[in-house]
Amino acid sequence: MPNSPSAKKALRKSQKRRLVNRSNRSALRTNLKKARVAVEGQPSEAADDVKTAMRHLDISAGRGLIHKNKAARLKSRLAKKLNAALTES
Repeated sequence: MPNSPSAKKALRKSQKRRLVNRSNRSALRTNLKKARVAVEGQPSEAADDVKTAMRHLDISAGRGLIHKNKAARLKSRLAKKLNAALTES
């Protein structure tokens, strides 16, 4: 347990940030899953879901929630999947 006042405040802040980060990470994963399911189901109507997922990836990378290279990798894979599904159908 922290003893100094500054350590106590740091603990309070880190606990609050953990909850915010957990919520944001969960929302990001939900958006990614929704986009992947849309691409597999109805690729012609999946563009909006993919665009939303990519936007959330950029926001998460900007906030430091995930690494920027991971965001770029996930965006690339999502776009690749969408393009393959659109050319296939």
